[in-house]
Order: sequence, then structure tokens, then C-alpha cells
Amino acid sequence: MRSTALPALVLVGAAAFAVSELNAQSAPAAPPFEAGKHYTVLSPAQPTSTDAGKVEVAEVFMFGCGGCFNFEPHIQRWLGKKAEYVNFVRIPAPWNAAAVLHARAYYTAEALGKVEEIDGDFFNEIHTNRNMLETEAKLAALFAKHGVDEATFKNTFNSFAVNAKLKRAEDLVQRYRVESTPTVIVNGKYLTQGRQAGSYEAWFAIIDDLAAREHAGAGGSGAAQ
Repeated sequence: MRSTALPALVLVGAAAFAVSELNAQSAPAAPPFEAGKHYTVLSPAQPTSTDAGKVEVAEVFMFGCGGCFNFEPHIQRWLGKKAEYVNFVRIPAPWNAAAVLHARAYYTAEALGKVEEIDGDFFNEIHTNRNMLETEAKLAALFAKHGVDEATFKNTFNSFAVNAKLKRAEDLVQRYRVESTPTVIVNGKYLTQGRQAGSYEAWFAIIDDLAAREHAGAGGSGAAQ
């Protein structure tokens, strides 16, 4: 976990540059994909929160990360065609003060059933409208646009359930040894990033290949936490 904002911002900036350059790379990678080149094997493997028979694909992200903003439309397209056995989850990386607020807001939206409705708007506010959403008041205003009154927002934002999910996110980011965003974790066992893939097309091919291996060989997810 980063103790100051600067290292996290440097790493996020580097990841954003790497992702922005993906489609400028030469021929995309193709199976068979190699450990240490296209993905990293996590040792020890980490338990997931996904039910048996499913394979968890987790994106570690930050709303303020330019690379995550660029990755978002590709994620949305992939979600429309991913395998049925894949369970996609998001883990917000709380690496600085703004990111902690944004992570808390993400879990607030999740608790209120507003994630799909708010996610795109959240990214656009920061990266298109240059509204950094760096205060609780600005976040409350964003939620109000989506029909959440101030009292409901505040009660959920500061709830025990959201606090617990934020703590779990901090723990997972450490245990996965994530150093930049966006990073994708497949079934608690494999870490892959854009710079390992070379293109968005190859990145999702790597993710799909690893998920298929897990589904075929291990019958789904690791032990639930």
C-alpha cells in the first residue's frame, strides 16, 4: 500500500501512458501465452469472493486514472460478450486521499444498486469535465443526479458495510501486489497488465485464455473469503 500520494500517482501515470500506447504496438500476442511475459503468476494464489463454478476476473482501478478511463470502453464491450462462467468484479485502489473517497463512493454506489448507472458518469466528470470529485459534497451532488438523496448518500457512504469493503480492497491490492492501474487479476492466481499484452485485443485474449484454463482445469473459483 502506498503511504503517500506521489508514488501512486507516478505509477498510475505510467500505466496510463502504457495503456494509451497499446494500439500503437505491432502484431498482438496470441496463444499460447507465457507466464512472466504475458501475465504474472501470483504465489501464493489468493482466495476470491466468487461462487464455486465461476471464474473471477477482477479489475483493480482508480476513477482518477487516465489509463482506467481509456480502458473503460473496452471493458464494457468485453462484458457484453464474456463467457457466462466469468464473474467480473472491480476493486478500487485506495492509494491516495482522493482515491479513498472515490473507492468509498464506488462501494456506496454498489450498496445502492447504482454502479452501472454511475460508473460512466464518474469517469466523465473527472476526465472530460475536469471535476475531480475530491470532496464528499461533490460526490453527494453526483449521486443526487442519479436519484440518491443527500441523507441516503451520507448514511451509506459512512456505513459499516462500506467501511468493511474499503478495508478489504486495501487488503486485496496489497495481497495481489498491484503496483499500477489498471491491472486485471484472474481467479486470484494471475496478474496481467496492458504493457504485458501490447494491445487491447491481446489483453482480453490473455484474460479469456486464463479464465478458460481455470474453468476447464479447476472447476471455477478459489475458496471464498
